[in-house]
Amino acid sequence: MDGEYLLEMNHICKEYSGNRVLDDVSIRVKPGQIVALIGENGAGKSTIMNILFGMPVIRQTGGFEGSILFDGKEAEIGSPLEAMRLGIGMVHQEFMLIDGYDVAENIKLNRENLKKTPLHTILGKNWDLLDRDAMHRESAETLERLGIHMKAETRAGSMAVGYKQFIEIARELDKKNARLVVLDEPTAVLTEIESEEFMECVRKVARQGISFIFISHKLNEIKQLADYVYILRDGQMVGSYPADMLSAQRMSELMVGREVELLRDEDRQAPDADAPVCLETRELAVDMPGEKTSGIDLQIRRGEIFGIAGLAGHGKIGIPNGIMGLYPHTGTVYINGMEIDTAKTKAVIGQGVAFVSEDRRGVGLLLDESIEVNIAVAAMKTKNMFTRKRFGISFYDARAAREYALRMIEELDIRCTGPEQPVGSLSGGNQQKVCIARALAMEPEILFVSEPTRGIDIGAKKIVLDTLTRINKEKSATVIVTSSELAELRSMCDRIAIIANGRVAGILSPDAPDYQYGMLMSGMEAEEQEAME
Repeated sequence: MDGEYLLEMNHICKEYSGNRVLDDVSIRVKPGQIVALIGENGAGKSTIMNILFGMPVIRQTGGFEGSILFDGKEAEIGSPLEAMRLGIGMVHQEFMLIDGYDVAENIKLNRENLKKTPLHTILGKNWDLLDRDAMHRESAETLERLGIHMKAETRAGSMAVGYKQFIEIARELDKKNARLVVLDEPTAVLTEIESEEFMECVRKVARQGISFIFISHKLNEIKQLADYVYILRDGQMVGSYPADMLSAQRMSELMVGREVELLRDEDRQAPDADAPVCLETRELAVDMPGEKTSGIDLQIRRGEIFGIAGLAGHGKIGIPNGIMGLYPHTGTVYINGMEIDTAKTKAVIGQGVAFVSEDRRGVGLLLDESIEVNIAVAAMKTKNMFTRKRFGISFYDARAAREYALRMIEELDIRCTGPEQPVGSLSGGNQQKVCIARALAMEPEILFVSEPTRGIDIGAKKIVLDTLTRINKEKSATVIVTSSELAELRSMCDRIAIIANGRVAGILSPDAPDYQYGMLMSGMEAEEQEAME
């Protein structure tokens, strides 16, 4: 290597339609170093990584100013293929998998193992055959090395969100020439235990000389994992520090320019214990791949903020997806005492239920449509909102939809150029806010929100959680939050159900001791805990 650094990005500037989104940003990474890049959604993190990885959107919008040096030599990275040839890999926040392929086929995509045929010497490798045994064997070895427990033969599309993230990580670290890997919110869908296992894996790989750029909004993980931290705010570098010099609180202040804390509302009044049950499930078994449940019994009271927690793969995500009729299921669901045909999603929505999915791109959004249309479409179809009648025919009320979208943009701090901006061009955190705005437009009596803060920064988290608490208080809506972020659930919920092995292991108050949460998540039911105490 000619210099001290593996990567140098010097004085990077980038504009979109006259709007400067990066202004004189420089980043340096040493071999084997774990560098964190943090900032609010819209601060410019994704843009600078798109520049590093040669994403087409950069070239198509006029390129960038500044220079990139890799291995001490100037690098012109005009495409992802050129980045990969240098040994640069990226695990994107949103999945880049082919659902119809199995795990090994996704890990080995464009690097498939081949075995020669008799025609190879005459017609070349185009006539070689896939060596599926080698692909599955090597992929299984990579998964095992990373501590990821899944079969290489499983079809990716059948797996839950958390498992798909593992495949993304394995694909990059399986590459033999990997020298620098960008991790964009890699632990966003992982539980605390899984995140710890993942971070230990990254440390192990870094000791072998592979460098990482770690983009995350989980500041405690930054403290645990990173050697050095770069902090972006509004497209400018506001600081760069050794990680051990910064507390999580100081990082958040530098990111958002103000003090931000997620605290429990001590003045919140929980609903009475005898408040009517608005949602009940009996023996709910959901056949959601990777998140199956085998018999869920729950009673949720009107006006409650109810949390659902558990390790990935144990069924917590399956509960709202089953109730909304998105996956095959058995059992019975009652809403306000009436049995509901949950095989029909429209019937559930008709009972005043709204759902914000954990898979915002796959289920939640119309990516090519505007923010305004995405916010209005569900309420328009199910409740005839944002429509006006003329000659007995309903027409889209663009004015009403625009006014509501502008209000949501302000209330949820959706970082955008305006309500006409396509949702697909927003950052992940701002897409999540659009999903929440769309659910709120339906004025639900019961609101399911699955992984509401996945992939969003600490400032945006506070806005989202405060919004959920506010609609519960002001609109008397029952809010049911499924999340891997136990600390967030404990900051806002009245009760929290712990799901383990597809069943309810127990229901705890947010003030219950940490060890009780840990024991229930491990599969130990409340009765077993009592026997030990």
